[in-house]
Amino acid sequence: MTFLKGYLIPRLIQYFLVIFVGVTAVFIIPRLLPSDPVVRTIAQLRSRGSYLDPASIDNMVADLTEMYGLEGSPFEQYIDFWQRLVRGDFGVSFFQFPTPVTQLIMRALPWTVGLLVVTTAIGWTLGILLGGLAGYFNRARWSRALDAGAMIIRPMPYYLFAFALLILFGYIFPLFPVAGGANIGHQPSFSWAYISDVLRHAFLPALSLILLGVAAWFQTMKLIVQNVNSADYVQYAKFGGIREGRIVNRYVIRNGMLPQITALALLIGQIFSGALITEIVFSYPGLGSLLYNAIVNGDYNLIMGITVISIVAITTAILIVDLLYPLFDPRIRYS
Repeated sequence: MTFLKGYLIPRLIQYFLVIFVGVTAVFIIPRLLPSDPVVRTIAQLRSRGSYLDPASIDNMVADLTEMYGLEGSPFEQYIDFWQRLVRGDFGVSFFQFPTPVTQLIMRALPWTVGLLVVTTAIGWTLGILLGGLAGYFNRARWSRALDAGAMIIRPMPYYLFAFALLILFGYIFPLFPVAGGANIGHQPSFSWAYISDVLRHAFLPALSLILLGVAAWFQTMKLIVQNVNSADYVQYAKFGGIREGRIVNRYVIRNGMLPQITALALLIGQIFSGALITEIVFSYPGLGSLLYNAIVNGDYNLIMGITVISIVAITTAILIVDLLYPLFDPRIRYS
Protein backbone atom coordinates (compact mmCIF):
# COMPACT_ATOMS: atom_id res chain seq x y z
CA MET A 1 0.00 0.00 0.00
CA THR A 2 2.89 2.37 0.78
CA PHE A 3 4.41 1.61 -2.65
CA LEU A 4 1.05 2.28 -4.32
CA LYS A 5 0.45 5.64 -2.63
CA GLY A 6 4.01 6.86 -2.40
CA TYR A 7 5.38 5.69 -5.76
CA LEU A 8 2.83 4.46 -8.31
CA ILE A 9 -0.03 6.95 -8.00
CA PRO A 10 2.17 10.11 -8.04
CA ARG A 11 3.90 8.91 -11.20
CA LEU A 12 0.61 8.15 -12.93
CA ILE A 13 -0.60 11.64 -12.04
CA GLN A 14 2.61 13.13 -13.44
CA TYR A 15 2.22 11.01 -16.58
CA PHE A 16 -1.25 12.30 -17.43
CA LEU A 17 -0.34 15.87 -16.40
CA VAL A 18 2.69 15.94 -18.73
CA ILE A 19 0.60 14.61 -21.63
CA PHE A 20 -2.12 17.18 -20.93
CA VAL A 21 0.33 20.09 -20.79
CA GLY A 22 2.27 18.87 -23.84
CA VAL A 23 -0.82 18.37 -26.00
CA THR A 24 -2.19 21.75 -24.90
CA ALA A 25 1.10 23.34 -26.01
CA VAL A 26 0.76 21.59 -29.38
CA PHE A 27 -2.68 23.19 -29.71
CA ILE A 28 -1.58 26.70 -28.67
CA ILE A 29 1.82 27.19 -30.35
CA PRO A 30 0.72 26.75 -34.02
CA ARG A 31 -2.08 29.28 -33.42
CA LEU A 32 0.45 31.88 -32.32
CA LEU A 33 2.23 31.72 -35.68
CA PRO A 34 1.63 34.68 -38.02
CA SER A 35 0.81 32.48 -41.02
CA ASP A 36 -2.70 31.13 -41.60
CA PRO A 37 -2.65 27.51 -42.87
CA VAL A 38 -5.86 28.04 -44.84
CA VAL A 39 -4.53 31.12 -46.66
CA ARG A 40 -1.20 29.38 -47.21
CA THR A 41 -2.92 26.33 -48.73
CA ILE A 42 -4.93 28.44 -51.17
CA ALA A 43 -1.82 30.46 -52.09
CA GLN A 44 0.08 27.25 -52.84
CA LEU A 45 -2.74 26.03 -55.07
CA ARG A 46 -2.70 29.32 -56.98
CA SER A 47 1.08 29.22 -57.33
CA ARG A 48 0.70 25.90 -59.14
CA GLY A 49 -1.44 27.56 -61.80
CA SER A 50 -4.86 26.46 -60.53
CA TYR A 51 -7.72 28.83 -61.40
CA LEU A 52 -10.05 29.42 -58.46
CA ASP A 53 -13.21 31.51 -58.86
CA PRO A 54 -14.52 33.43 -55.81
CA ALA A 55 -17.28 30.88 -55.08
CA SER A 56 -14.78 28.02 -55.14
CA ILE A 57 -12.46 29.94 -52.83
CA ASP A 58 -15.26 30.51 -50.31
CA ASN A 59 -16.17 26.82 -50.33
CA MET A 60 -12.53 25.82 -50.06
CA VAL A 61 -11.93 28.19 -47.13
CA ALA A 62 -14.89 26.66 -45.29
CA ASP A 63 -13.71 23.10 -45.99
CA LEU A 64 -10.09 23.83 -45.03
CA THR A 65 -11.15 25.64 -41.86
CA GLU A 66 -13.12 22.58 -40.79
CA MET A 67 -10.32 20.22 -41.85
CA TYR A 68 -7.71 22.13 -39.82
CA GLY A 69 -10.01 22.40 -36.79
CA LEU A 70 -10.15 26.21 -36.90
CA GLU A 71 -13.92 26.65 -36.64
CA GLY A 72 -15.44 28.56 -33.73
CA SER A 73 -13.83 30.30 -30.77
CA PRO A 74 -10.43 29.22 -29.40
CA PHE A 75 -12.16 27.36 -26.56
CA GLU A 76 -14.45 25.53 -29.00
CA GLN A 77 -11.43 24.68 -31.14
CA TYR A 78 -9.66 23.33 -28.04
CA ILE A 79 -12.59 21.09 -27.10
CA ASP A 80 -12.91 19.88 -30.69
CA PHE A 81 -9.15 19.27 -30.77
CA TRP A 82 -9.34 16.92 -27.77
CA GLN A 83 -12.42 15.16 -29.17
CA ARG A 84 -10.62 14.50 -32.44
CA LEU A 85 -7.50 13.48 -30.56
CA VAL A 86 -9.38 10.87 -28.52
CA ARG A 87 -10.74 9.42 -31.78
CA GLY A 88 -7.23 9.42 -33.27
CA ASP A 89 -8.31 11.92 -35.92
CA PHE A 90 -5.64 14.45 -36.91
CA GLY A 91 -7.31 15.33 -40.19
CA VAL A 92 -5.81 14.77 -43.63
CA SER A 93 -2.30 15.48 -44.86
CA PHE A 94 -1.81 18.37 -47.25
CA PHE A 95 1.21 17.22 -49.22
CA GLN A 96 -0.20 13.68 -49.48
CA PHE A 97 -3.83 14.75 -49.80
CA PRO A 98 -6.30 13.13 -49.10
CA THR A 99 -4.40 10.53 -47.02
CA PRO A 100 -5.30 10.78 -43.30
CA VAL A 101 -2.48 11.86 -40.98
CA THR A 102 -3.10 8.84 -38.76
CA GLN A 103 -2.49 6.50 -41.68
CA LEU A 104 0.82 8.19 -42.54
CA ILE A 105 1.97 8.05 -38.90
CA MET A 106 1.00 4.40 -38.50
CA ARG A 107 2.92 3.63 -41.68
CA ALA A 108 6.10 5.31 -40.42
CA LEU A 109 5.86 4.50 -36.69
CA PRO A 110 6.99 0.83 -36.85
CA TRP A 111 10.24 1.86 -38.57
CA THR A 112 11.06 4.40 -35.86
CA VAL A 113 10.00 2.16 -32.98
CA GLY A 114 12.00 -0.78 -34.33
CA LEU A 115 15.11 1.34 -34.87
CA LEU A 116 14.83 3.12 -31.52
CA VAL A 117 14.05 0.10 -29.34
CA VAL A 118 16.76 -2.11 -30.81
CA THR A 119 19.52 0.53 -30.81
CA THR A 120 18.66 1.78 -27.32
CA ALA A 121 18.60 -1.74 -25.86
CA ILE A 122 21.89 -2.75 -27.52
CA GLY A 123 23.66 0.56 -26.82
CA TRP A 124 22.57 0.74 -23.18
CA THR A 125 23.38 -2.93 -22.44
CA LEU A 126 26.80 -2.88 -24.12
CA GLY A 127 27.65 0.47 -22.55
CA ILE A 128 26.73 -0.77 -19.06
CA LEU A 129 28.65 -4.05 -19.36
CA LEU A 130 31.76 -2.65 -21.02
CA GLY A 131 31.79 0.43 -18.80
CA GLY A 132 31.35 -1.67 -15.68
CA LEU A 133 34.19 -4.01 -16.58
CA ALA A 134 36.42 -1.13 -17.71
CA GLY A 135 35.74 0.73 -14.47
CA TYR A 136 36.59 -2.29 -12.34
CA PHE A 137 39.70 -3.20 -14.37
CA ASN A 138 40.59 0.43 -15.05
CA ARG A 139 44.32 -0.20 -15.31
CA ALA A 140 44.07 -2.79 -18.06
CA ARG A 141 45.20 -1.81 -21.56
CA TRP A 142 41.91 -2.80 -23.17
CA SER A 143 40.08 -0.55 -20.68
CA ARG A 144 42.21 2.44 -21.62
CA ALA A 145 41.80 1.68 -25.33
CA LEU A 146 38.01 1.57 -25.02
CA ASP A 147 38.05 4.79 -23.02
CA ALA A 148 40.12 6.51 -25.72
CA GLY A 149 37.70 5.36 -28.41
CA ALA A 150 34.71 6.57 -26.41
CA MET A 151 36.35 9.98 -25.92
CA ILE A 152 36.68 10.33 -29.71
CA ILE A 153 33.15 9.17 -30.59
CA ARG A 154 31.04 10.68 -27.81
CA PRO A 155 31.47 14.42 -28.57
CA MET A 156 30.34 13.98 -32.18
CA PRO A 157 26.80 15.23 -32.97
CA TYR A 158 24.36 12.62 -34.29
CA TYR A 159 24.18 14.08 -37.78
CA LEU A 160 27.97 14.44 -38.25
CA PHE A 161 28.63 10.90 -37.10
CA ALA A 162 25.83 9.59 -39.31
CA PHE A 163 27.21 11.50 -42.31
CA ALA A 164 30.66 10.07 -41.67
CA LEU A 165 29.32 6.50 -41.67
CA LEU A 166 27.20 7.26 -44.72
CA ILE A 167 30.20 8.50 -46.72
CA LEU A 168 32.51 5.73 -45.49
CA PHE A 169 30.27 2.68 -45.93
CA GLY A 170 27.87 4.04 -48.53
CA TYR A 171 30.22 5.68 -51.05
CA ILE A 172 33.91 5.02 -50.32
CA PHE A 173 33.25 1.38 -49.43
CA PRO A 174 29.73 0.79 -50.81
CA LEU A 175 28.78 -2.08 -48.53
CA PHE A 176 25.33 -0.89 -47.44
CA PRO A 177 22.42 1.07 -48.97
CA VAL A 178 22.52 4.82 -48.38
CA ALA A 179 18.78 5.52 -48.21
CA GLY A 180 15.37 3.96 -47.64
CA GLY A 181 14.11 1.11 -45.50
CA ALA A 182 13.98 -1.55 -48.24
CA ASN A 183 14.46 -1.84 -51.98
CA ILE A 184 11.83 -0.12 -54.10
CA GLY A 185 9.10 -2.54 -55.09
CA HIS A 186 10.01 -5.09 -52.40
CA GLN A 187 6.67 -6.02 -50.82
CA PRO A 188 6.65 -6.50 -47.01
CA SER A 189 6.59 -10.17 -45.99
CA PHE A 190 8.06 -12.54 -43.43
CA SER A 191 10.43 -14.02 -46.00
CA TRP A 192 14.17 -14.00 -45.37
CA ALA A 193 14.72 -12.02 -48.58
CA TYR A 194 12.64 -9.10 -47.28
CA ILE A 195 13.94 -9.32 -43.69
CA SER A 196 17.57 -9.34 -44.85
CA ASP A 197 16.85 -6.39 -47.13
CA VAL A 198 15.39 -4.41 -44.20
CA LEU A 199 18.36 -5.30 -41.99
CA ARG A 200 20.85 -4.14 -44.64
CA HIS A 201 19.07 -0.80 -45.00
CA ALA A 202 18.83 -0.37 -41.22
CA PHE A 203 22.45 -1.29 -40.50
CA LEU A 204 24.05 2.15 -40.95
CA PRO A 205 21.34 4.13 -39.09
CA ALA A 206 21.41 1.57 -36.28
CA LEU A 207 25.22 1.50 -36.16
CA SER A 208 25.44 5.29 -35.77
CA LEU A 209 22.98 5.28 -32.86
CA ILE A 210 24.52 2.21 -31.19
CA LEU A 211 28.12 3.47 -31.32
CA LEU A 212 27.19 6.89 -29.98
CA GLY A 213 25.01 5.31 -27.31
CA VAL A 214 27.68 2.81 -26.23
CA ALA A 215 30.29 5.58 -25.98
CA ALA A 216 28.07 7.75 -23.78
CA TRP A 217 26.88 4.96 -21.46
CA PHE A 218 30.39 3.48 -21.32
CA GLN A 219 32.03 6.64 -20.03
CA THR A 220 29.33 7.34 -17.47
CA MET A 221 29.27 3.76 -16.20
CA LYS A 222 33.04 3.62 -15.94
CA LEU A 223 33.13 6.68 -13.68
CA ILE A 224 30.31 5.33 -11.52
CA VAL A 225 31.95 1.92 -11.12
CA GLN A 226 35.28 3.48 -10.17
CA ASN A 227 33.47 5.19 -7.28
CA VAL A 228 31.55 2.03 -6.35
CA ASN A 229 34.77 0.01 -6.48
CA SER A 230 36.21 2.09 -3.64
CA ALA A 231 33.14 1.63 -1.41
CA ASP A 232 33.56 -0.17 1.91
CA TYR A 233 31.29 -3.11 1.09
CA VAL A 234 33.30 -3.88 -2.06
CA GLN A 235 36.57 -3.75 -0.13
CA TYR A 236 35.14 -6.02 2.56
CA ALA A 237 34.02 -8.48 -0.13
CA LYS A 238 37.56 -8.55 -1.57
CA PHE A 239 39.12 -9.08 1.86
CA GLY A 240 36.57 -11.79 2.58
CA GLY A 241 37.82 -13.90 -0.31
CA ILE A 242 34.68 -13.67 -2.46
CA ARG A 243 35.27 -14.56 -6.09
CA GLU A 244 36.11 -11.57 -8.24
CA GLY A 245 33.46 -12.47 -10.81
CA ARG A 246 30.78 -12.44 -8.10
CA ILE A 247 32.02 -9.09 -6.78
CA VAL A 248 31.86 -7.54 -10.25
CA ASN A 249 28.43 -8.94 -11.02
CA ARG A 250 26.60 -8.76 -7.69
CA TYR A 251 28.19 -5.75 -6.00
CA VAL A 252 29.81 -3.46 -8.54
CA ILE A 253 27.86 -3.54 -11.81
CA ARG A 254 24.45 -4.07 -10.20
CA ASN A 255 24.86 -1.06 -7.88
CA GLY A 256 26.48 1.05 -10.58
CA MET A 257 23.58 0.27 -12.92
CA LEU A 258 20.93 1.97 -10.74
CA PRO A 259 21.88 5.58 -11.65
CA GLN A 260 22.06 4.51 -15.29
CA ILE A 261 18.43 3.36 -15.24
CA THR A 262 17.45 6.79 -13.96
CA ALA A 263 19.60 8.42 -16.65
CA LEU A 264 17.92 6.27 -19.31
CA ALA A 265 14.51 7.58 -18.28
CA LEU A 266 15.76 11.18 -18.30
CA LEU A 267 17.47 10.88 -21.70
CA ILE A 268 14.74 9.06 -23.65
CA GLY A 269 13.67 12.35 -25.24
CA GLN A 270 17.21 13.03 -26.47
CA ILE A 271 17.56 9.47 -27.74
CA PHE A 272 14.28 9.87 -29.64
CA SER A 273 15.39 13.16 -31.20
CA GLY A 274 18.72 11.57 -32.18
CA ALA A 275 16.84 8.75 -33.92
CA LEU A 276 14.75 11.29 -35.88
CA ILE A 277 17.88 13.16 -37.02
CA THR A 278 19.50 9.90 -38.08
CA GLU A 279 16.39 8.98 -40.10
CA ILE A 280 16.62 12.27 -41.97
CA VAL A 281 20.31 11.72 -42.81
CA PHE A 282 19.68 8.21 -44.15
CA SER A 283 16.22 8.97 -45.63
CA TYR A 284 14.90 6.20 -43.40
CA PRO A 285 11.09 5.88 -43.74
CA GLY A 286 10.29 6.67 -40.10
CA LEU A 287 8.79 9.60 -38.23
CA GLY A 288 11.94 11.68 -38.70
CA SER A 289 11.71 11.72 -42.48
CA LEU A 290 7.94 12.18 -42.29
CA LEU A 291 8.32 15.17 -39.95
CA TYR A 292 10.99 16.72 -42.19
CA ASN A 293 8.72 16.49 -45.23
CA ALA A 294 5.82 17.89 -43.18
CA ILE A 295 7.89 20.92 -42.14
CA VAL A 296 9.21 21.55 -45.66
CA ASN A 297 5.70 21.38 -47.13
CA GLY A 298 4.01 23.24 -44.28
CA ASP A 299 1.73 20.31 -43.47
CA TYR A 300 -0.06 21.76 -40.44
CA ASN A 301 -1.99 18.63 -39.46
CA LEU A 302 0.88 16.21 -39.95
CA ILE A 303 3.27 18.27 -37.81
CA MET A 304 0.72 18.38 -34.98
CA GLY A 305 0.00 14.66 -35.27
CA ILE A 306 3.66 13.62 -35.14
CA THR A 307 4.31 15.98 -32.22
CA VAL A 308 1.40 14.58 -30.20
CA ILE A 309 2.45 10.99 -30.91
CA SER A 310 6.02 11.86 -29.88
CA ILE A 311 4.88 13.39 -26.59
CA VAL A 312 2.75 10.37 -25.72
CA ALA A 313 5.44 7.86 -26.78
CA ILE A 314 8.28 9.54 -24.87
CA THR A 315 6.17 10.06 -21.75
CA THR A 316 4.97 6.44 -21.83
CA ALA A 317 8.52 5.13 -22.24
CA ILE A 318 9.68 7.22 -19.26
CA LEU A 319 6.77 5.91 -17.18
CA ILE A 320 7.60 2.29 -18.06
CA VAL A 321 11.26 2.74 -17.09
CA ASP A 322 10.19 4.49 -13.89
CA LEU A 323 7.79 1.67 -12.95
CA LEU A 324 10.41 -0.99 -13.68
CA TYR A 325 12.96 0.74 -11.46
CA PRO A 326 11.73 -0.96 -8.22
CA LEU A 327 12.58 -4.35 -9.78
CA PHE A 328 16.23 -3.32 -9.76
CA ASP A 329 16.28 -1.31 -6.51
CA PRO A 330 14.62 -3.18 -3.61
CA ARG A 331 14.90 -0.08 -1.41
CA ILE A 332 11.95 1.42 -3.29
CA ARG A 333 9.78 -1.68 -2.97
CA TYR A 334 10.15 -1.78 0.78
CA SER A 335 10.20 1.95 1.51
